[in-house]
Amino acid sequence: MIRRLLTNFYHSFPIQLLVLHFRKYQVILVFWLLLASTINSGFMQSFGADALFFVPEYLGNVNALSAAIIGVATGIFFMSWNITTFILHSKRFKFLATASKPFLKYCINNAILPLAFLLFYLARMIRFNIHKELMSAGDIMILVGGFIGGLVLHITFSFIYFFGADRRILREIAPVVENSEAFKAQFDPAKNHQKDGFGLKVGYYLSTRFKLRKARVVSHYNQDFLDTIFKRHHFAGMVGIMLAFIFLITIGFFLDVRFFQVPAAASVIIFFAVMLSVIGALSYFLKSWAVLFVIGLIIVLNILYSTDIIDPRNKVYGLNYNNVNERPVYDRQELQSLCTPAKIDTDRANMLQILKNWKHKQHKDKPVMIFINVSGGGLRSATFVMNTLQKLDSITNGQLMQRTFLISGASGGMLAATYYRELYRKKVKGQNIDLDDKRYTNNITQDLLNPIFSSMIDRDIFSPAQKFSVGNYRYIKDRGYAFEEKLKANTDGILNTQIKDYVTDEKAATIPMIIFNSVVTIDGRKMMIGTQPISFMMKPAAFKNDDNIMADGIDFGALFAKQDPLNVRVATALRMNATFPYILPNVWLPTEPIVDVMDAGLRDNFGQETTLRFIENFKDWIQDNTGGVIILQIRDRTKDSWQSSLETGSVIDIITKPGTILQHNWYKFQDYTQTDQYSYLREDSTTNNIHRITFNYIPENQDMSAALNFHLTALEKKDVIASFNTSPNQIMLKKLLTLLK
Repeated sequence: MIRRLLTNFYHSFPIQLLVLHFRKYQVILVFWLLLASTINSGFMQSFGADALFFVPEYLGNVNALSAAIIGVATGIFFMSWNITTFILHSKRFKFLATASKPFLKYCINNAILPLAFLLFYLARMIRFNIHKELMSAGDIMILVGGFIGGLVLHITFSFIYFFGADRRILREIAPVVENSEAFKAQFDPAKNHQKDGFGLKVGYYLSTRFKLRKARVVSHYNQDFLDTIFKRHHFAGMVGIMLAFIFLITIGFFLDVRFFQVPAAASVIIFFAVMLSVIGALSYFLKSWAVLFVIGLIIVLNILYSTDIIDPRNKVYGLNYNNVNERPVYDRQELQSLCTPAKIDTDRANMLQILKNWKHKQHKDKPVMIFINVSGGGLRSATFVMNTLQKLDSITNGQLMQRTFLISGASGGMLAATYYRELYRKKVKGQNIDLDDKRYTNNITQDLLNPIFSSMIDRDIFSPAQKFSVGNYRYIKDRGYAFEEKLKANTDGILNTQIKDYVTDEKAATIPMIIFNSVVTIDGRKMMIGTQPISFMMKPAAFKNDDNIMADGIDFGALFAKQDPLNVRVATALRMNATFPYILPNVWLPTEPIVDVMDAGLRDNFGQETTLRFIENFKDWIQDNTGGVIILQIRDRTKDSWQSSLETGSVIDIITKPGTILQHNWYKFQDYTQTDQYSYLREDSTTNNIHRITFNYIPENQDMSAALNFHLTALEKKDVIASFNTSPNQIMLKKLLTLLK
């Protein structure tokens, strides 16, 4: 009896479908795996992908409407899954062809994976929003209700559409079925008899009323008749998928309109739905030729790319790419020509005048000079840097920014430092700005990940290329553009500036200078963007006259002197400085040969290398004209932190450890090298009055530290801001106040 029950259970339609999914076309299960891993805070967790699904943002708000959009997108994915697998597998379950509402019955019996995913998603959503977003039960229920409402709404409309398709198919087939002579002439069972009346063996299936029904034998039907029924349902399903595809194109085309800026998770889910259907279509129509087709498509795309017919590369917004014949050559001779002894002397003379201008604005004969170094680290670093700068400038009664000469660093820290400097500039120019206003820290904590993912899916992949202008130059909108626009919106538009807007103020030392760094990917050289010529920063001062020592840094303004370098947008310089691999596009530069740049953290995640080289160049002036130097580091992680072993105790370590050891220890390598550089500078008799003060983000719980990404949860924001008050940071504060007396 038990054996019979188990046999019937195994041969039931839902179980046979589940088994079939794992036996055939396993590639389409990858999408379920990616979604499940993402909401389980696994896949791309370090980039904050899970938060996109649990706290979706629409029109600047996280509410029932934004959750409903995710629900609708999930419904589209569920229907795409059902349609695709119905097309692929229906021939194996021939009894469906003679059943009423065959697609509805298929969906009911194919619901194991969607239901499991739905329950898992809701459980994770509730847990995440309780513990990470600190939401109340009422707020969570609003999101859950919105999500379920959107899901039910889409599924309801989908089945209304398919019910209509069923009726239409029935109307078209009925005249043939009712006319026995016409039916026999067109679908004579003797002419195309089936070898198997079932396809795969199925004993029972769930009806539309969720009751068990025995599957019918359909061996007496002509195979052509069954194929006709299925193909008409397949066509109805394909129309539904095409609507999802058109939706993505529409969203991408109108992405600049806030109404169309749907939550990023919705775009990702719909993208998965479309890709699932594309893979299904290739498998269905091309069968064993599908792999060759994909290989051929890649070859064609590569030819189009290599011949510049298509060009998805991101550019420096504001830079002139049109004067092709005047592009600089990127080679040893060209770079060496930018830092000749004569050129260095000229640029040093210009900088010495700026140093004098800075000193003239101080209230002491020998003031302490401050260099601010900020670390990369996404929004956790941006939040910590912004909050720390506000606190320090307030506690020192405005002395911090007045005494700061240069700001350098990477990624998230530079977003906040540049924002704070712009607020300071506006205040100096007479605007009524309270630098201690908490809304500025709140502004910089706002999400930047949503527009990046939305643009990546809707615009970069599907939408036709759209362009925008910076002055006389045109550029393609992509996720880099979306990042900059959201950054400007988050900061109330005050970062809608260009490098040229700061030339006068930096030269007069009205505000601290900033050097925006990025890294040339082919050789690791530092690309330095600033308002002033800085050839002396291109190689160590000790090797100024040594032609055998190659420059390891590049003065962006000098290299691209004919490409209008001061026209570059500040938001673009920040993005080049903060180019997370894959999340933001590498930026290509108009050189011969073409090179591209990425995140400054690859070379100097803490900004200290830039500071030390500057001090080295002007150590004599600093010794004679200042009361010492403070290198103020604001970091998103502590130095010399002791981490547990990277090994997991599994055999996978043998494969992964050689490839991940560099990634996990890269920032430590930089710390070791920069500490060494700092020690050499300290030993120099002319620069021994130098102090390094470091404020670190120290999480309350080391195992629950804020993620390194462009999205912070409410708990992470609270933890990062509170970190300024930790004991080590308060000790550093006292030391800073003592040095500034």
